[in-house]
Amino acid sequence: MRVSYNWIKQFINVPEALEEHTALLTSLGLEVEGLEKFESVKGGLEGIVVGYVESCEQHSNADKLKVTKVNLGTETVQIVCGAPNVAAGQKVPVATIGTTLYDDKGEAWKIKKGKIRGEESHGMICAEDELGLGKSHDGIMVLDENLEVGTPLKDVVDIELDHVIEIGLTPNRSDAMSHMGVARDLRAGLAVNADAVEFITPSVSGFHVDSRSSRVDIEVENTDLAPRYCGVTLTGIKVKESPEWIKNRLSAIGIAPKNNVVDVTNYVMHELGQPLHAFDLSKIAGNKIIVKTLEKDTPFTTLDGVEHKLHEDDLMICDTEKPLCIAGVYGGENSGVTEGTTSIFLESAYFNPVSVRKTAKRHNFNTDASFRFERGIDPNITEYALKRAALLIQETGGGEISSDITDLYSQKIEDQQVFLTYQKVNSLIGQEIPKEEIKSILRTLDINVNNVTETGIGLTIPAYRNDVTRPADVIEEILRVYGYDRIESSSKINATIAKSSKLENNRVQNIVAQQLVGQGFIEMMANSLTSEKNHTLTEQISPKNQVSMLNPLSSDLAVMRQSLIYGGLEAIAYNLNRKQENLRLFEFGSSYHQYQERQFTENKHLSILTAGNTSSPTWNGPSQPADFFYLKGAVIAVLKRLGINTINEKPTKLDFLSEGIALSSGAKIADLGVVKKKVAKNFGIEVTVHFANIYWDEVLKIVSKEYTPVTDIPKFPEVSRDFALLVDDAVNFKQLREIALNSEKKILKSVQLFDVYEGSKLPKGKKSYALNFTLQDTNKTLTDKQIDKTMNKIQQQLESQAGAVLR
Repeated sequence: MRVSYNWIKQFINVPEALEEHTALLTSLGLEVEGLEKFESVKGGLEGIVVGYVESCEQHSNADKLKVTKVNLGTETVQIVCGAPNVAAGQKVPVATIGTTLYDDKGEAWKIKKGKIRGEESHGMICAEDELGLGKSHDGIMVLDENLEVGTPLKDVVDIELDHVIEIGLTPNRSDAMSHMGVARDLRAGLAVNADAVEFITPSVSGFHVDSRSSRVDIEVENTDLAPRYCGVTLTGIKVKESPEWIKNRLSAIGIAPKNNVVDVTNYVMHELGQPLHAFDLSKIAGNKIIVKTLEKDTPFTTLDGVEHKLHEDDLMICDTEKPLCIAGVYGGENSGVTEGTTSIFLESAYFNPVSVRKTAKRHNFNTDASFRFERGIDPNITEYALKRAALLIQETGGGEISSDITDLYSQKIEDQQVFLTYQKVNSLIGQEIPKEEIKSILRTLDINVNNVTETGIGLTIPAYRNDVTRPADVIEEILRVYGYDRIESSSKINATIAKSSKLENNRVQNIVAQQLVGQGFIEMMANSLTSEKNHTLTEQISPKNQVSMLNPLSSDLAVMRQSLIYGGLEAIAYNLNRKQENLRLFEFGSSYHQYQERQFTENKHLSILTAGNTSSPTWNGPSQPADFFYLKGAVIAVLKRLGINTINEKPTKLDFLSEGIALSSGAKIADLGVVKKKVAKNFGIEVTVHFANIYWDEVLKIVSKEYTPVTDIPKFPEVSRDFALLVDDAVNFKQLREIALNSEKKILKSVQLFDVYEGSKLPKGKKSYALNFTLQDTNKTLTDKQIDKTMNKIQQQLESQAGAVLR
C-alpha cells in the first residue's frame, strides 16, 4: 500500500523526520518496504531559469524557426526556437545546457548544445507540456513580466515535494488501509516516547443541507449483506479538472486523476478508508435506490464495458428498473459520472466483507474498494466520510446539497468488550510493564478503558479494529506500541526435551527423502487443490467422490485432489516445456475423498515419477533410461530401507496405468507402472512417464510393527555355484528362487538370475535360465562335500517341482 508522507502529516502536526518515522512504522507492524521521492513536476524544474528574449529574428534557412537572443541573468545566449508565439520582450522559461527534461511517457532526455539548420542553439525555450506544468503545446510558455531574469523557475512555480512510503500491509490490519489509519498508528508510537501529538481529523462542521429538492429514497432488502447504507444528493455541480492539491495527492500514491467528483471519492477513500461511489442522479430511474440481490445470470455491464452474468448472491445497487453497481466492487457502465453530469447521488456504505470477497473473486475483480470492504472497514465512519466527500465536491465543483443524509443502519455493529488482566499481560510478554503505561498505550490506540481493578482493566475495542477480539490480541497491540526491542532477554536459557519415537511420520519421511535424493530424485510439492476436470480423466478417480471448495479462488483450484498423479504430471509438463527432459521427482502429500455425504477421508501418500533417462550420455557410455524396472528398483529400495522385506507382487488395477504391478506386505503398500498415454496427453506430455503411488499410511503401520535385526559380519567365506537350467516358458524365476530357498534354508543365502536365453537352438516351448547360488555357514568354512550335497539337493527339487533340466 502506498501512502503519502505529506498526507500523513495533515493528521499529525510533526516536524520532518522521515527516517525516524518510517523506522517507527516498521516497528509498529506497518513494515516500510520502500521509499520513493515524489515531485508534482518531474525533475523539480532543475536547470530551468527565467530568461528575457532580447531579440527574435527569422531563421535564414527555415521558415518556421526563429533565432533569438535570450538573457539568462549571467549571460546572453542564442537559442533557435520553433514556437509561433515567441517574440522579443518576453519573459520565458529556458532549459539551460545539461538540463534533464521528461517526455509525456516519463522518459528523460538532456538539453545539449547543437546546431539547427546551421545556427547554434544554447538551450531551449519551453512550452507548458515540456516542463510538466500543463498540457498546452501551442507555443512557448510566457511568464509574468515582473519576474527577475535568471531566477530559477522552481522558486517561482509551486512544486510539491513529497515522499511515498510503500507499506507491506498484513491482511489483519484493515484499520491501517488509509492515511488516517497510518497516522493514528504513528501517533501512538510517538506518544510512547513522550511526544504528545495532536491528532487532527478533517472538519465536517461546514456540512449543511441547502435544499431538499432532490431526495432519493433508499431501500435495503438484504440487511445481512448491507448492514449500513448512507446516501445524499448534490445538484448544480460542475464536473471538471480537480485542483492541483488533490491531483498531487492522488498522483503521489499512483492514482491517475480523472475529474473532480471521481477524484474526491478516491481521495476520501485513501484519506479515511471509506470507499464511496457517485451515481449520475439523472440516470437513477424512479428516484430510488434499492440494495438487493438479483436472479442468477442477470446480465450486467461494468464501467470497463465488459458484460458479466450475475450470481444470485451478488449484492447489487439498483434503481426501480435496472442494476447500477456491484455493491462494494465495481460501478456500472450506464450510471457513472461524466462531463455532462450536473447532479449526483453519493453513496457511503458498510457491506458484508465475506459477501464482497466472494463477489469480487467470482468476477475476477480486485479494486481499491473491494480490497477495503473485503477486510472490514470502520462501520462508524460511514456518515462522516459522506459529509467529508460532499463538502469537497462542493469546494471543487460548486453546487448544493439537495437532500438530508439518509442513513439506514439496521444492524448496528457493536464495539468489542474485553477484560484484560495484568497477570495475563506479564505472563505473555515475559516482563512487567507499568500499569499506567499500559493504559496510556491503549488510549493512544483509541481503546477505551472503562473500568480499572487491582487485577485488570475493562476495555472497549472500537469496531474498526476487527482483528482485536481477545485479551491476547490486546496484549499484541500493547507490545507492538511499547516496542519489542524494549523487552529484555533472559540470561537463563530454558530448553524442553520432547519425547518422540523414531517411527514418527516426519522422521520416517526424512529417512526416505534422504535416500531418494541420494539416488538423484528431486522432491516436489504440488497444490492440494486441483481442477475438477482432472477427476474426469479416469473412472476410478470420480467427481462424485471429490471434496469441493465452497469458495474456490479459480476453476483450476476448485476441488481437493484425489491422487498425487495429476500434480506430478503438471510438474513433469512444466519442466519438459523448459527443456528439462530427464526427470525424477517424488512428493509426500495427501489425497482427499468424500465417499458419503459430509464424511471426508484424508490419506497420506508418497508418489514417485520418472521420465526420460537417469543420466545424460557421456564419452564412455550411453544414457540409461528411467524405465519401469528402474522405478521398481527405487520403490523396493525405499521399502527395504524401512525394513519391509516380505513383498508380494500382482498386476495393478489402477486405470490410469496402462501396465504395472501392485506390491503388498499383508496390505497393499504400492502401485507402480506406466502412465496411460491418453492421460499424459491431457497435460501436453508426449514422452513415457512412470508413476509409483506408495500408500504411506499402510507403510507406517507396517514399520511400527517391524524391527530391524542386527547380526555380526560373518567370519567365514561365501561360496558361489551356478546352474544353467532348461525350463518351460511358463516357469518364471520367482518360482525357481522359492523352490531353491525352501530346499535349503540354513546355508543358502541368495539366488540370482544372471542370464536368460531363448532361441532357435532350444526345443520349442523351452528357455534357458542361468542361476547363481550363494552359500555360507556362519559357524564354519564349508567343505566341498557339503557344497556338493546341497547343490544336488537343490537340483533334485528344481527337477521334480519345476521340470527343470540341467544343461
